Formats: sequence, C-alpha cells, structure tokens
Amino acid sequence: MATYREIVGKKIKKVSSDPSSGLDGEMWYNSTTGTLRGLAILEAWSSSAALAQNRYGAGGLGSQTAAVIAGGRISPPNAVQSISEEYNGTGFVSGGSLNTGRFNLGACGTEPAGLAFAGNEPSVSNKTETYNGSSWTAGNTMNTARAGIGGCGTQTAALAVGGPAGSTASESFNGSTWTSTPSINTGRTAGRSTGTSTAAIFMGGEGAAPSYTLYANTESFDGSSWSEVSDMGAAKYLMGQSGSSTAAIVFGGRISSTNQTATEKWDGTSWTTSPATLGTAFGYGGAAGSPSNTAALQAGSLGPSPATASSAFSQEYNVSTNVITNGAWASGNNINTARTLGGSAIPSVSDGIIFGGGAPYKDATEKYDGTTWTTLPGTLNTARGYMSGFGTSTAAVAAGGYTAPNNPQSLVEEYNGSSWSEETNLPGSRKSAGNCGTLTAGLIMGGSTAQPYAPNVVNTAFEYNGTSWTATPGNMPEAKGQGMSGGTQTAAYYCGGRTSAGPTSYTTKTAEYDGSSFSEGGDIISIGGPPTGGQGATGTQTAGLATGGTPTTTNTYNGTSWVTAANFNTGRNRCFSGGTATAALIAGGGEPGGSPGYGNETEEFTGATESANIKTFTTS
Repeated sequence: MATYREIVGKKIKKVSSDPSSGLDGEMWYNSTTGTLRGLAILEAWSSSAALAQNRYGAGGLGSQTAAVIAGGRISPPNAVQSISEEYNGTGFVSGGSLNTGRFNLGACGTEPAGLAFAGNEPSVSNKTETYNGSSWTAGNTMNTARAGIGGCGTQTAALAVGGPAGSTASESFNGSTWTSTPSINTGRTAGRSTGTSTAAIFMGGEGAAPSYTLYANTESFDGSSWSEVSDMGAAKYLMGQSGSSTAAIVFGGRISSTNQTATEKWDGTSWTTSPATLGTAFGYGGAAGSPSNTAALQAGSLGPSPATASSAFSQEYNVSTNVITNGAWASGNNINTARTLGGSAIPSVSDGIIFGGGAPYKDATEKYDGTTWTTLPGTLNTARGYMSGFGTSTAAVAAGGYTAPNNPQSLVEEYNGSSWSEETNLPGSRKSAGNCGTLTAGLIMGGSTAQPYAPNVVNTAFEYNGTSWTATPGNMPEAKGQGMSGGTQTAAYYCGGRTSAGPTSYTTKTAEYDGSSFSEGGDIISIGGPPTGGQGATGTQTAGLATGGTPTTTNTYNGTSWVTAANFNTGRNRCFSGGTATAALIAGGGEPGGSPGYGNETEEFTGATESANIKTFTTS
C-alpha cells in the first residue's frame, strides 16, 4: 500500500495550529488538539449576484467566471427579451443585445466567441447569431426552425439537438453553415446537451402532446451516431447543465411543473446524485460552466411562485477545498419608527444613527449597534426630511432638507452623541443631495433647491470643514438628486438619481469627485426609480455599494465599473443606508402598497468570503 508521502510527495507536518490555507490533499498533525487534520473537498452550491433583468428561458454560454446569459422572457407580461448580460465571476454587467429577441434558445461557446440559435420569437426561429464579446452578428439559418433544444460545442463547431413536438432532429454548425446529422433515438424537447460537436451527451426532456412524457434518457454522440446510455436518476426537463461528454453535471429542472434542487453527476458511464443541492429550486433558466463537472453557473428561472413569474437569482456550483460563501442580504431588527427620506451617519453596520424623515416630518434619532435600534434622547431642532447626513454616531451632520409646506431648507445641525446643535447654514437650500465624509471633511452633491423638484435640480456641490461650507471648484457632469453616494470628501462617488429632465427621468451615470473636480465614472447597471439613495453613504469610490429602488437590485463598484450583486429582500426606495461594500445595511424606506408607505425593516449585507475547508480525519 502506498504511503501518504508517496502519493502526495510530502510528509505529514506537525503544527500547533491549523494553517489558514494549503494545497489539495495536504494533511498535518495538530499537536494542540491531538488530531490529524487536512483540507477536504467540498461540493456545494452558493447564492451569487442577481441578473439585472429578471427572466427565464435565456440561453447560457461560457464558463463560470466568463459567462453570457442571452435573451429570455419576462413573465408577466410575457415579453421576449434581446438583452445579454455578462458574468465575470462576481456580478453581471450589460452585454450586447441579440438582433432578434427570443427565449427557449440554444447557446454555446465562450464569452468572446459565443453562438445563439433557434428559440421562440415567440414564433419558432431558425436564426443564428455569433457573439464577439461585445456585439451579436446574424449568421446563416438552421435547416429546421425549432425551440427547446439542447446546444453544445463552440462557435465554429456546435451541435443542436431535439426540439418541439418530440423532435429527433440533430444539426451541426461549422462556423458558417448548418448540416443535418444523425437523429437522436428518442425525440424530445427541453432536454439538455453538453460536450463538443463530435463528443456530446443529450439528457432528459419532454415528449410530445398529449402525454408530455418526461424522460431520464441519456444519449451519447461520437460524431457519427447516437447511442442510448445510462439514464439519469430522475426524469425531468428544462435543467441546467455543464461539463463534457465524460464529466458533466445537470441541476434543477422541472418535474410536474415544479422546479427541482437536485444535482446529478455524469462520469462517462453512469449518473450519481450529488450531495450538493441548489439553495433555490431552478428550472428553465440559463446555465454555463467548465469543461469538467467542477464549476457551474445558473442564472434566471421560471417560477416557482407564481408558476408564470420570472426570476433574476443566480447560483454557483463549486468543487473545492475552500468554503465559498457569496455575498447575501439577511434581515435585521426593525427600526423603532417607520420612515423614509431622512438622514443617516452609518460608517459601519455596528455603529450608526438615522434621523429625521417623514412625512409627517420627524425629529427622532435612532442608533444601531449591530443588533438593535435604540431611540436616543437627542432630537433634531427642526423636524424635516429629504436631508443629507454624514459622519459618525457621535459626530454627525444633518444638512438641508425639507419641511412642509413646500419649504426646502438650508439648515445645518451637528450631533455630538447626545444632542443636536444648530450650526452654519448651507449657502442655499438643498434637498435630496448626495452625501459622504466626516463632520470635519464632509461633502454634499447635487439635489434640488426648491419645489417643484425636477426643474430645480442642480449640479453644484459643497464641502464642509466642521465650521463652514465652501462651493467645490468644479460641478458635477449632470444635475441630479436622489442618487446613491459614498466615499470621502476627496474621493467620492454619486451614482444614479433623478435628473432635471422630468418626473420620470432617472440616470445611470456616476459622478466621481477627487477633491478638486468631478468626472464621469462607470454607469450603474440598473436603477428602478426612485433610487434608494440620498440618505446615506455606502463604501468608497473604489469599493462602493448601491441598493437601487423598489426593484431589489444591488450593484457594487470598483472605481471603474458596476456589477450586480445579490438582491435585497424587501423593495423600498429612499431608505437609510451605510457601511462598507462588504458589510452594509439598509433600513426603512418607502414601500409600495404600504400605509402610509413607510417601512421599518432592516437588512444587512455581508460580502463574499472564502476559507479553507479544514476537517479532522480518523484512521481505521
């Protein structure tokens, strides 16, 4: 029998504490605990960033860290989509749009060299398009128009299998034209294929009306013929898939119109059920992954409740010696007074305050310690909402705002941890401005100077030194308010917001400030106005986080571009926000359908983490 040293190439070390990381298969003896320890392989799904646009029936291609999710359908209102989104392993950004919107399509290839074909427009399509990493180009059509097909291979060597009404058709693509290939043995729709154009498998699917029989069948293609091989563990259709003809996984899918969570693995001969199950049941979405069965991505889905709804969530599958936990939102304790449109000073999720808000406008101050909100004895001297806030729980600033009737304010108050005091006013009235910084180095940007809101939005900004306000040397590239902000007085960002163009006009632009001038940064991925911002500062100019409006969208910023992150749970706008890009909170806000429309929910965001999966081993 081979020894550990002969297998791994090193001896078992003796250590007093576990290392923070190591190599696959590495083991050591922990002398403190008296145990044999090592890195164990973990097979698991974890939640990931959400698509910017909820949908189902999209085509997926590429790898887990460089994927494209193209087309799809929004339901309700049953709208066919042409949009594409690219995933970089962290979040989604907008990609090029398909020339022909469609869902239930086939897709394969890589992020810089992709292929999309067939689908429903909603009529059945035979169109083909190629992707170069930025735009789609129409190509030669397929021999047979169809939808609900399995697609695999590359942009220049692809395979399309199955289709509607229990089709047995199969076609191959050489980068220019489609050619009919031998038929599969069992006709079906909504099955899935993976591999190459000459070494593929096709599994699952649904038969034709009226029986709509579900199949567990797997067929293998060698470039010249299809052969029946081992069945999957369960008959299903509309699954996700990843891998090759000899090392693949299928996940989710639908059985009797119910989304599934199971994952099955293929070793080239047979299927086994994986211990890894999807955190959220999945069916009829986009999928991408590696050529092996060790990494996959699921994005978008149908249902599950109501069954016709489309979803934006995504999940990652990994086989690794590390425990991977993607960023996520979790519910915290409620604020004591439901409100929106107030100010906040929340530098961290364990120490921050909120104040004001309404209407009717409030003067109350509440403090958060990471667990509980406590109403403090110190109240604003002037109850108001729509104000800007920055600083800390013991050194905060409340600037500007709005009191009824139609009365924007220039008032400024400072908080010392126990009481509010009136300080030097702003040079002019200001409401719903962006804000960030500290009591002695603060910044407010944009906002509106008067009612009505839109015609009075401005692009000017003011710096605060703890005593007086000074206009910034330069102005923002565009006038706006009600956006989302973060950073410091010399390195700030202000993204999204409402412009002066009209009551329904919202911008995706980001303004950056370096202490002397403003410049335009990357566009935020999605805004669903009115945005949440104007009431807090979250993160920095190079690590920002924006929570966007009544759609539950979250975006993260690296100083150059925005990508989507995990959605929060309760849609709300103009809420209180703060913290960092990896440890943030939102609280309160306006919630559609509420009475009077204000919420008191708190949610906390925890960024992605990765740690070694260290286990204790025993001998027998």
